[in-house]
Amino acid sequence: MTFPATGPLSAVEPGTLKLIDVRPYGEGDPVTVLIKDGVIVDLNASADADADRTIDGRGNVLLPGLVDMHVHLREPGREDTETIVTGSQAAAQGGFTAVFSMANTMPVMDQPVLAESVWFKGQHAGICDVHPVGSITKGLEGKEITEFGMMATSQAKVRMFSDDGKCVDDPLIMRRALEYAKGQDVLLAQHAEDSRLTGGAVAHEGETAARLGLRGWPRVAEESIVVRDALLARDYGNRVHICHASTTGTVELVAWAKSQGIELSAEVTPHHLLLTDEKLTTYDGNYRVNPPLREEHDTVALRQALLDGVIDCVATDHAPHGSEEKCCEFEHARPGMLGLETSLAVIAEIFVHSGLADWRWVAKVMSERPAEIVRLPGQGRPIAVGEPANLTIVDPGASWTARGAEMASKSENTPYEGMEFGAKVTTTVLRGRLTCVDGVAAEPREMA
Repeated sequence: MTFPATGPLSAVEPGTLKLIDVRPYGEGDPVTVLIKDGVIVDLNASADADADRTIDGRGNVLLPGLVDMHVHLREPGREDTETIVTGSQAAAQGGFTAVFSMANTMPVMDQPVLAESVWFKGQHAGICDVHPVGSITKGLEGKEITEFGMMATSQAKVRMFSDDGKCVDDPLIMRRALEYAKGQDVLLAQHAEDSRLTGGAVAHEGETAARLGLRGWPRVAEESIVVRDALLARDYGNRVHICHASTTGTVELVAWAKSQGIELSAEVTPHHLLLTDEKLTTYDGNYRVNPPLREEHDTVALRQALLDGVIDCVATDHAPHGSEEKCCEFEHARPGMLGLETSLAVIAEIFVHSGLADWRWVAKVMSERPAEIVRLPGQGRPIAVGEPANLTIVDPGASWTARGAEMASKSENTPYEGMEFGAKVTTTVLRGRLTCVDGVAAEPREMA
């Protein structure tokens, strides 16, 4: 494989694309959207306007392409469970045009050459923009800070750093990382977990874990790190992002930090919004995740926080695992769940179909706000003339059943197996290139 000397590869295919009978943000009468050379050129085109390719939107909802700040694509190192290509296809089928792949690969994403490899592989495939996340510390060991500057100025233009999967436990290391990150204008994303409180824990510390004989993971393990890092961000002045917020207390602490003007943002996963620790009664390893599924009041608090803007955005924490890593005793199951292909359906089920929110709000928490947090140009943009054609069409009335074996991901560990949903992505467009049509992701472009 050869890579270009400079700059990203374009995913734009020559010619024009026409999307007929679509409703931007699910509002108003259907329109025809005309796209030329990867840019929206008309939002009220004639239905018979010339185009090289036409997609019939059937009156469905048109949204900006979704952006996921938190995925695990396993390449390099665990290509048996996911690759950049299969992860990109899963993303496209879920409506995503950009994802951020975490650094806990093998080897760890702590050098520019590794980040550039991931970036260019994603660009060559041309299905989804895969942005590598650099590790905060070398080897995820929590001892020595990664060269943020070299990675930020590499061709991968790394915008976010995280030791996700592990917490940066040492407050002095985290302080130094914040000071260095401020000078490079990059975001630090923290996996909030005081490991001294979670040794051997596999489930939320509560009645369910006690009844099932599972070692409990207390809320304070998360919340103590959230408040520590909020105070560090206050005193040393860089942006901090809290990964996979899961407790009522975290919601309260994030709200307090924002009221103090601290540059703290937070994400929530679909599974923490929908599922609770009651699912663990079957001892099914597909429900093991870090942080663990919590209690009902945590789920309610997280939903309200997302509606109120206290929690900024949705992120899937897409974490593929092989069947041998899940079909075992619950204590030995690897933590993590698939999320890319079900995320939009879960959010629609909780918020849109219930009447709590509309599709414009969905665009905010699943596209606009995550792109804003990571300062990602060209993504999360308004559906408007002159904007990049990163788009997804959603059928808000499609009934379908989640089946791990039918997903584009290389793994099958979905926590929603057999669950019925009422919204589905039909089409995804990346800079004018069709990456998903009729719910099926495109094949990767031929590698150079």
